[in-house]
Amino acid sequence: MKSYNANRRDFLKNLAQFTGVATLGAYMPYPLFAQDLKQISKKGAKMQTLTLNNGVKMPILGLGTYSLTGKAGQKAMSEAIEVGYRLFDSAQMYNNEAELGAAINAAVKGGIKREEFFIQTKLLESSSEDLAKKSIEKSLKTLGLDYIDSLLIHMPYSQSKAMYRAMESFYKQGILRVIGISNFGAKAYSEFVKSCEVIPAINQCETHLLLQQKPLREAMKSKKTLLQSWSPFIAGKGSILENPALKSIAQKYNKTPAQVVLRFLIEQGISVIPKTSKRARMQENLNVFDFSLSAQNMQILKGFDTNKSAFSWTNNY
Repeated sequence: MKSYNANRRDFLKNLAQFTGVATLGAYMPYPLFAQDLKQISKKGAKMQTLTLNNGVKMPILGLGTYSLTGKAGQKAMSEAIEVGYRLFDSAQMYNNEAELGAAINAAVKGGIKREEFFIQTKLLESSSEDLAKKSIEKSLKTLGLDYIDSLLIHMPYSQSKAMYRAMESFYKQGILRVIGISNFGAKAYSEFVKSCEVIPAINQCETHLLLQQKPLREAMKSKKTLLQSWSPFIAGKGSILENPALKSIAQKYNKTPAQVVLRFLIEQGISVIPKTSKRARMQENLNVFDFSLSAQNMQILKGFDTNKSAFSWTNNY
């Protein structure tokens, strides 16, 4: 850890002042859904932000980077930055942390402040706390960053509690601004937080019109853990974007069905990280902050919920 502790205290002090958090390692019960509109860059879109349970602000909408690898993946990430994205979600499992880090560092060299970005990645399973610490160090090195904005445990592994203790250690040093979990259902979440010194700020789970995660949201409410939606369009399964009722609502607002889905989740304080490599789709997904859904349309969309996963491997915890 010497390489991460040396010459860093002043840097972390400045970072804490930037984020408005007096002590990055301290848990503070800030209001979870304190929202505001913020111009994230001169060329960027107006982005709604959420205040997490430790006081750190995060863009509510970002880019999922699953399958964005190699030169094409890095190009897509750089285009997303140009369009206005500042929240990026990666994972050790995706094998694209190097590409994301290269895109971010190039943007910083180009004049965008590092503090504008919110970089998130997820840990693969480690068999011990010490190995988890080495895994975190590996992600920092691969990304080429001094700190990671958000680090999550990718799923409920058998050693999740030991892994989380390693994350808490890095969090207290300010190397991780936010720590959390991913794919923890209501039962797994409720059991996990019993042993946490730092309550998870984020739980990233499959969340979409057909699985709105109401039981999980209720379980996390008292701890103010934010739900973040992966695959909000269900990866095209069931042709959800072709649903006649959804298309009818979209026409009323002169929006696409995909934009209505994102807006539906956002209006409930759910973070979204839709994945795309197409610039036009990136722009479309960002263009959801200039309209609001009526109470009637929200009720119609809530009626889509089946509380069933669309994927065989997830939501079984």
